[in-house]
Amino acid sequence: MRRAALISAACLLPCLAACSSVHEAVEGPKMGPMSYPAPLVGQSQPTFQSARLPPPEPVTPNSLWRTGARTFFNDQRAGRVGDIVTVLVTVNDSAKTQNTTNTNLTTSNAMGVPNFFGLESSIGKVIPGIDPTKLVATNSAMASAGTGGVNRAEQISVTIAAVVTQVLPNGNMVIQGTQEIKTNNDVRQLTVAGLIRPEDISSSNTILSSQIAEARINYGGRGDISAVQKTPGGTALLQRFWPF
Repeated sequence: MRRAALISAACLLPCLAACSSVHEAVEGPKMGPMSYPAPLVGQSQPTFQSARLPPPEPVTPNSLWRTGARTFFNDQRAGRVGDIVTVLVTVNDSAKTQNTTNTNLTTSNAMGVPNFFGLESSIGKVIPGIDPTKLVATNSAMASAGTGGVNRAEQISVTIAAVVTQVLPNGNMVIQGTQEIKTNNDVRQLTVAGLIRPEDISSSNTILSSQIAEARINYGGRGDISAVQKTPGGTALLQRFWPF
């Protein structure tokens, strides 16, 4: 029974890996989840509602103010769960690489038995036409040449509002936000998620995307135009699994 289970598991693992590759080839690559703070700050660990101020206290009788109230005298930047912070997504990356490889391999081997306890002459009698001094001889040559290059430039400049979803014990905040704009039959979607520090938020309640730790930024879309630009599923499968 155990042997059958092991054989079944061994057969299923390649199938699952192949299904994952097929799904990625058809649907495109998926963004990985945030690795922090999930492994380090689990659901059982304490979190705070504010990174700067304690929760507002009840209104004091005969007073116009209360502690923690959001007025123009206090810090108006995001600091509590549910607060909104504006993320300035600015990506201006360029990469250029050039690689050239050349390999050559030549081998030559020869093996024989010129002397073998005086029995070398008997080999020719047992197997006619065999020369004991030239039993095995091999020659091989291999050469390969390859050239590759990458020249890529990406530039994105957009603004998105994100919501504080969690305040960690050290004051850092987890944010995430999604923005969708539909034009005719095409939807442009922008998502951002990551970990920010309260001191990186500017006085205008904005933060740069370069200041987001564990940043996950996805800028894409779906619709008629995206469908035309996307590689068909059959072609993507052929390109991924074609062995030649």
